Amino acid sequence: MGDELRSKSGRTVTAGDLLAEFEVRHVTLRVENGPQKGRTWSSDGARSCSIGSHASCELMLDDPTVSRFHCELRIDGRRARIRDTGSHNGTYVDGVQLVEGYVRNGARVRLGRSVVRVEVRDDTSRAEVSERDSFGAMLGTSPAMRRTFPLFERAAGSDASVILEGETGVGKSLAARCIHDQGARAKGPFVAVNCGAIPATLLESELFGHEKGAFTSADARRIGAFEEAHGGTLFLDEIGELPIDLQPKLLGALESREIRRLGGSKAIPVDVRLIVATNRSLRAEVNANRFRSDLYYRLAVLSIEQPPLRERAADIPLLARSILRGLGAKDAQIASLCSDEFFEQLARAPWPGNIRELRNYLERCLVFNEALPVDVPLSGDGGDGSGDAAERDEYLSLPYADARDRALRQFERRYLQRLIDDHDKAVDAAASAGIDRTYFYRLLRRHGMTF
Repeated sequence: MGDELRSKSGRTVTAGDLLAEFEVRHVTLRVENGPQKGRTWSSDGARSCSIGSHASCELMLDDPTVSRFHCELRIDGRRARIRDTGSHNGTYVDGVQLVEGYVRNGARVRLGRSVVRVEVRDDTSRAEVSERDSFGAMLGTSPAMRRTFPLFERAAGSDASVILEGETGVGKSLAARCIHDQGARAKGPFVAVNCGAIPATLLESELFGHEKGAFTSADARRIGAFEEAHGGTLFLDEIGELPIDLQPKLLGALESREIRRLGGSKAIPVDVRLIVATNRSLRAEVNANRFRSDLYYRLAVLSIEQPPLRERAADIPLLARSILRGLGAKDAQIASLCSDEFFEQLARAPWPGNIRELRNYLERCLVFNEALPVDVPLSGDGGDGSGDAAERDEYLSLPYADARDRALRQFERRYLQRLIDDHDKAVDAAASAGIDRTYFYRLLRRHGMTF
């Protein structure tokens, strides 16, 4: 494939296409019904807008039927996408309940008793993009990464708290390390704690430490992660797993910049920059009362969503060569493996496990010294991270009719999403698929999707 780039569907992308991907359509949201009737929000270069009753939302609706973080609008180049963030009453676009999907110009979004009209305007502005093809050890030349690098650069130039969001395997831990290494605290310690890998009973001691005799097995004083990270960065992975009863203590440490060890009475000052990561929607967790809104607000000074691998397929050649070198592959091995056909095959795969899955696949290729077939999960929907071995076994254990129906539903959803990604008009998408436009709309409604 050489220097050619591929879109999400695997087709060749021209330089003109790439320039178009850097152009961002301006969007206006106008409240047509509800307590805030007449209120508006305009993008003016912003790429996202949270909508809800919480004061931190860009479009705040003081409506008791609207969740604190009800839904989110994202501007994807020239199109607008709506994603429900775990709202209680659901998000309805033109009468159809929507989990996530693109919305047309003039669409009406109902949130509880409030109705918001989406106006996708003709004027555009150029998105903020980086001229770099790397940020520390992170690599990428795709539009998705070139739009994300400026956010990493901004995070590195600040001492504010950061939330890194994204699917499992996109490289959030690496991003946290790179932000630390590129920032003013680079000479200080970088301490990482996985909140999901430590039992809840031990997590408080892991974070804040304990004094001798604080509990039965505490036979010596222990320094916690906050103290270890003094003068540097503390990275809390899987922050969504933090127990609700421990969240006030984390919030207190961030506000007061001091901690107390378990069993201790002395306040210990700490100078720590906090970066957290999650593969969940923390806004949905706030709506479900599993995550404190005040802690979320304190953490979300800067939120960065890292794109999944399927949205940056153009980076696969660069990533694959770098991963192979990191695995100790010789130049001759890399040259023999990395053919145009090989990269085309990789670009067509959904990669539900993202870069972590790509690395595991490439390691298998090195072991067998050949380009193995890409393992496309039977039960995956092309990118939600659900296609692991256990689910494949469950899928194959179903009765034939149930397995067939599930496969058909998942195929339809992937196929419809591909049509939505590749076309600007529903009539063109239906024609491309060779199906009647009425049936096309019926399929969209069946899967809670909209054009």
